[in-house]
Amino acid sequence: MQFITAGESHGPCLTAIVSGVPAGLAISEDHINSDLARRQGGYGRGGRQRIETDTATVLSGVRFGKTLGTPVAIQVKNRDWENWTDRMAVFDDAPADLVREVTPRPGHADLVGVLKRDRFDCRDILERSSARETAARVAAAGIAREFLAAVGVEVTSYVTRIGDAAWDEEEPMTRCADYTPLQIEMSDVRCPDPAASEAMKDAIDRAIDEGVSLGGTFRVVASGLVEGLGDYASGPERLTSQLGAALFAVPAIKGVEFGIGFQAAALPGSQVHDPIVLSGRKFVRATNNAGGLEGGMTNGMPLVMTCAMKPIPTMASPLATVNLDTFEVAEASRERSDVCAVPAAAVVAESEVAFVLANAYLKQFGDANMTDILANIEQYKQRLRNRTK
Repeated sequence: MQFITAGESHGPCLTAIVSGVPAGLAISEDHINSDLARRQGGYGRGGRQRIETDTATVLSGVRFGKTLGTPVAIQVKNRDWENWTDRMAVFDDAPADLVREVTPRPGHADLVGVLKRDRFDCRDILERSSARETAARVAAAGIAREFLAAVGVEVTSYVTRIGDAAWDEEEPMTRCADYTPLQIEMSDVRCPDPAASEAMKDAIDRAIDEGVSLGGTFRVVASGLVEGLGDYASGPERLTSQLGAALFAVPAIKGVEFGIGFQAAALPGSQVHDPIVLSGRKFVRATNNAGGLEGGMTNGMPLVMTCAMKPIPTMASPLATVNLDTFEVAEASRERSDVCAVPAAAVVAESEVAFVLANAYLKQFGDANMTDILANIEQYKQRLRNRTK
């Protein structure tokens, strides 16, 4: 299962095409739209979110609510397009009063993009490099999430830090799968702890007053996975490498940890590796420091990944830059932007993880139709149970 997206931030729409989808998978536009709404939410979001009400329209690959086994095309319209039709026209000449963006933002793709593509207007770069594109990713991942739900897998996320406000979470590697969607989504910052949520909102309020932006950290958790997804035989086949690549594809992600991550570097092996025990007819781990991955494969424990997001480059009090026309010192451009988008980035990361996990299942259990896939998964689980008879 693969996806490709197209569209600019202020163009007519965003489009995603998902290929490799098995036939017979039930799809709900309401489920996709629910995820799009979660991506738009979160304390500290900007004015764009008050304009857009993202809604997915499935255009192909589905009949009577079930996939046909052919590519699925999904469209998300940009309501703001009506305010940009002249400045973002696909054809025709540029308007006479067009203002070019010539003061690239530090930390953004603006400058390097115009140098690479030989452009003279940062808008040619920023329209596509904008995180607005992630709406199409979340819509596309709705297909992967429906597949994972059908095989008993749930992918969630929650925020653990915004700026200097951090949640001192107890036993996160074992308790992370216990937080309910209601606990997470009822928080304005998608943090299950009420006290930490308020501290994070206070940090955002201070950032607004100071004209700066904030980053933070969040966890993505997948539960219900069978053992043995991924492989150990080569680097690219390891699920660790696939998940890492997918998470770093989310704009502004600067660090990814699996399990206890960097903490493992400071501890002896006796305090890092998870003892193997037998629970009923299943091999399990007494702890989950590995975060559900061993040797590049799932081990049946919850999959736990922690991601660090940098602050958004656009700020109300911009940093210094160089004007592309005059080569003089200038203030970086101000696009309408968020002060903090960590809660939204966590939802996008869920989507990236969902695609990797869906692909791992399809590779291991077939990809033609849901009837055969589900039968193959049940046979695999039975074989694993038989080992401990």
